[in-house]
Amino acid sequence: MTDALKRLSDEGVAIWLDDLSRKRISSGNLAELIDQQHVVGVTTNPSIFQKAISQGDGYDTQLTELAARRVTVEEAIRMITTADVRDAADILRPVFDATDGQDGRVSIEVDPRLAHNTLATTAEAKQLAWLVDRPNTLIKIPATKAGLPAITETIGRGISVNVTLIFSLERYRAVMDAYLAGLEKAKAAGLDLSRIHSVASFFVSRVDTEIDKRLDALGTPEAKAARGKVALANARLAYEAYEEVFSSDRWEKLDRAQANKQRPLWASTGVKDPAYKDTLYVDELVAPNTVNTMPEATLEATGDHGQITGDTVRGTYDQARADIEAVEKLGISYDEIVQLLEDEGVEKFESAWNDLLKSTEAELKRLAPSEG
Repeated sequence: MTDALKRLSDEGVAIWLDDLSRKRISSGNLAELIDQQHVVGVTTNPSIFQKAISQGDGYDTQLTELAARRVTVEEAIRMITTADVRDAADILRPVFDATDGQDGRVSIEVDPRLAHNTLATTAEAKQLAWLVDRPNTLIKIPATKAGLPAITETIGRGISVNVTLIFSLERYRAVMDAYLAGLEKAKAAGLDLSRIHSVASFFVSRVDTEIDKRLDALGTPEAKAARGKVALANARLAYEAYEEVFSSDRWEKLDRAQANKQRPLWASTGVKDPAYKDTLYVDELVAPNTVNTMPEATLEATGDHGQITGDTVRGTYDQARADIEAVEKLGISYDEIVQLLEDEGVEKFESAWNDLLKSTEAELKRLAPSEG
């Protein structure tokens, strides 16, 4: 391994692992990644849990006990997933303490079926925070239109939030506004703002996957030249927006009250196209006070041959705008793409949740005690 992961951390990028399973916890692998590969946080989502629970027998003991109690499948899922998040949070607690709460965080997502219901999302966020009962938890709320007021309400109650499924610059600005509104609400309620944290998960690789598909269909030299540029451009312009919002007069008032900036988090950073370097969305998104949450393959690739050469975001904004404009001139609508990706993102997580329901229900039936 090179020292690329250390250099990345030194540049102000927090390295989080985009994966969690009971085996990873019980085997000591998570502790090892924290100790040896500079991992300082963990993110989860319905797809990750669906994969973890459907593979191996790591959950059989708990499932057998839940089956004996004849709990509902929804209750079983929440008991299983919150147990994993709680255990991971305990492993990361020293990091949380050492960074004064900024890192050492574990994220858990609200039921994705609630993504378009503000009231239900807010209630679920409160319930999840209570169930996990660890100060270093982040509750993941999708950045749908219904999610925005839920973010404000949840932050206003003093619950730290990971805002997920952000694809567009316009929606990202709305997310930052929702966060600031939540801090203002918390301040008015007399809460300690220094204990409230948030990240905004801006998705990267899916943007290139969708746009490159359309560029390939065009097949012109101009289209080929535009491949693999918009995802980075989009993320870099998000950082420009972050710099603007968190240097505003509105922010300064909250800063004086000891509030924490909502860090941009680069999500979906695993490279999908083999034509691109497998560390592309790490090497080219280095900027202070950001998070990069990586699948394990990307983490290992970065440690092995990542090229961390300092800040690769600031100073690129004009070129980023030009890269997006070049695609628009070819007839590919940025607004249409980002809305499609948001819709698909919610649908994918909902589908994974439904698969999780089905597989967990089957396991509960298999392990249920016989009558008598």
